[in-house]
Amino acid sequence: MPRRYKIFLWVGTITLIADQISKYWARTLPTDDRGYGVAQTVITNFFDWRLSYNTGSAFGLFRSTGGARIFLTIVGIIAIGAIVWMLHKARNDQRLFTWALGLVAGGAVGNVIDRILYGKVTDFVVFKYHSHEWPTFNVADVALVAGVGLLLLNELGVGKQTEEAEAEPDD
Repeated sequence: MPRRYKIFLWVGTITLIADQISKYWARTLPTDDRGYGVAQTVITNFFDWRLSYNTGSAFGLFRSTGGARIFLTIVGIIAIGAIVWMLHKARNDQRLFTWALGLVAGGAVGNVIDRILYGKVTDFVVFKYHSHEWPTFNVADVALVAGVGLLLLNELGVGKQTEEAEAEPDD
């Protein structure tokens, strides 16, 4: 198996496991009598754990019901297919690119699993500054953003000299 596939599977699997374990834990966080998450302060006025369910996309964007679940699930599955195709076209020496694809795939699969099993994505991380809160998110969202960031760095040429110097043929 070519090295890029091994790296991709390792990064994607670790990302997916971390996401699903953290969401399993998050679903045990306390809720009020209406089922809304109750904030558990980690760092006062800065960081809380709070269970939230998202029917939209990453970071609570495009919240909707019904058709959005099916649409976002299909988009996630198509994205995973595109990622696998890009991995197939990549070279073994494109490590940054491979890591990025693994993070994006792991995050996408994690959120697709939630949409299929629960009809919504489990979120629980809340960053805030006193009363201002940023959208609640999860490990999959972090992986997606980090992966896209690495894809951008890859496109800008970051790390290419090192990768070219250490290039190995396909296994």
